[in-house]
Amino acid sequence: MFGKYVEKSSVHSWNTIIADLARSGDSSEALSAFSSMRKLSLHPNRATFPCALKACAALSDLRAGAQTHQQAFAFGLAHDLFVSSALIDMYSKCGLLDHAHHLFDEIPHPNVVSWTAIIAGYVLNRRPRGAVRVFREMMVHDSGAVDAVLLGAVLAACSRVGRRSVTEGVHCLVVKKGFEGSVGVGNTLMDAYAKCGEMGVARKVFDGMDESDFDSYSWNSMIAVYAQIGLSDEAFCVFGDMVKSGKVRYNGVTLSAVLLACANSGALQLGKCIHDQVIKMDLEDNVFVGTSIVDMYCKCGRVEMARTAFDRMKEKNVKTWTAMIAGYGMHGRAKEAMEVFYEMIRSGVKPNYITFVSVLAACSHAGMLKEGWHWFNRMKSEFNVEPGIEHYSCMVDLLGRAGYLNDAYNLIQEMNVKPDFIIWGSLLGACRIHKNVELGEISARNLFELDPSNCGYYVLLSNIYADAGRWDEVERMRLLMKSRGLLKTPGFSIVELKGRIHVFLVGDKEHPQHEKIYEYLDKLNVKLQELGYMPNVTSVLHDVDEEEKGMVLRVHSEKLAVAFGIMNSVPGSIIHIIKNLRICGDCHIAIKLISKVVNREIVVRDSKRFHHFKDGLCSCGDYW
Repeated sequence: MFGKYVEKSSVHSWNTIIADLARSGDSSEALSAFSSMRKLSLHPNRATFPCALKACAALSDLRAGAQTHQQAFAFGLAHDLFVSSALIDMYSKCGLLDHAHHLFDEIPHPNVVSWTAIIAGYVLNRRPRGAVRVFREMMVHDSGAVDAVLLGAVLAACSRVGRRSVTEGVHCLVVKKGFEGSVGVGNTLMDAYAKCGEMGVARKVFDGMDESDFDSYSWNSMIAVYAQIGLSDEAFCVFGDMVKSGKVRYNGVTLSAVLLACANSGALQLGKCIHDQVIKMDLEDNVFVGTSIVDMYCKCGRVEMARTAFDRMKEKNVKTWTAMIAGYGMHGRAKEAMEVFYEMIRSGVKPNYITFVSVLAACSHAGMLKEGWHWFNRMKSEFNVEPGIEHYSCMVDLLGRAGYLNDAYNLIQEMNVKPDFIIWGSLLGACRIHKNVELGEISARNLFELDPSNCGYYVLLSNIYADAGRWDEVERMRLLMKSRGLLKTPGFSIVELKGRIHVFLVGDKEHPQHEKIYEYLDKLNVKLQELGYMPNVTSVLHDVDEEEKGMVLRVHSEKLAVAFGIMNSVPGSIIHIIKNLRICGDCHIAIKLISKVVNREIVVRDSKRFHHFKDGLCSCGDYW
């Protein structure tokens, strides 16, 4: 099909066609052109093979790549620097990293392209430490072979290694070689610092970049890293600065990152505004943006709106299906979660590791023990998904919440992976629910070794002792926390009203309306007592009298947020609260009754799941 356009004797013309097709993404056509060229008995040269191999790599076509390799060898070009670099890239992208490295080792004097190809190959195959090791070898043998592309590949490895010292070492080289002004290098450097928890340094890199050189990737990266680590306000501010700059137009990637920030902070109104913008930009059919919308509505408490957005999507990938399953699960609607899961399988989309975490979590939230066991046992045999820590954690949680604590403990003993703090934390939480001191102590001992700086485990064990009336042990836990300098994570609750975020701490007296809030809570408390409410003071500190215990519970942040929400919203509207910790038993009882007294639906998202309070009941069925 190409012959009539190209002179039969012109290898250069054929090379141009193959290169243009490969660059434009028409990889199949590029390989067809290469095949047509060979049928004319023309001899490919050192400019032909890199383009043909690029097409093989893009298609992950190992068979075509191996055949092209054989031809390069036959024409004596397999050891040409540019051809060998293309071969390294092709084998890496086809998953044969060891073969790629073997080819690299055969190059007597690799250049910057060769070094970049093998380092990028290690990153692509999720072996970032290997990429850093190869880079160090390069610096020993050829420290001058550095350009912006190679530094970008090395920094991509640094972001996956997540160690500040490694990133700082490469950063010094960036400055030394004069690449700190490069937008591409700056973007990956910013991401690398963010991934090792150095957001302050990442922001300095961002602020130090020449704003006139900013591209959409620069802005998107900064917004995304803030959103991913839960700093939603900062993500919103950077997005605002991007819009104000007017120099770079935001795109689907930007909006997906902002939607993630909305999801993490529960900023429903802003999320709706971003959704409107998605519609205006005709991006609803973008599978990544659409999935972000589904996730945002689920995490902002509007699972029905998430389902509407889900049903409107023309294309759905595994992340889309998983987001909807997880959304139903976190809202306690396991039946709907499983229906979506079965529909996913029928549609031909193969569930992955995260999908099964969502399925098992949904079963755990609803106490669906039989169904949870069924899919835990079939995920490996039917879908070749090896159970991991998260799956075992869900099963331990499922068994533990259902009261099968010994079975949960036995499962931990039989695991094919070493139990971590997530596993033992799940069992400790179940022991707290069912007041099992013996297994609670076993879980806590393991947690104190695995994660000694987390005071939450000390608090949980202390609560188990308090429930059992073992106040001497409660005191011992308190003194142990004090001696180790551990402080209890302060509880706070967030409510969004009229586009503004209001944050309440325990016993908050900083809010402008705090006096009115406490007055309103007093009135509510009288009505709750008429319905039979009595503060659940079992686990409150034992060295205060009963009246004071009730006062401690009265000022919990979620109660303050609920009162404020009722006072400042339209009658009949839904009140949305986000709590950073697990909602306590007393607040759960109180908010159920408040929803009945004021005839309002109250939605609370705690650290574990959603609670929809309405007419004196909760969607969790008191199973959380």
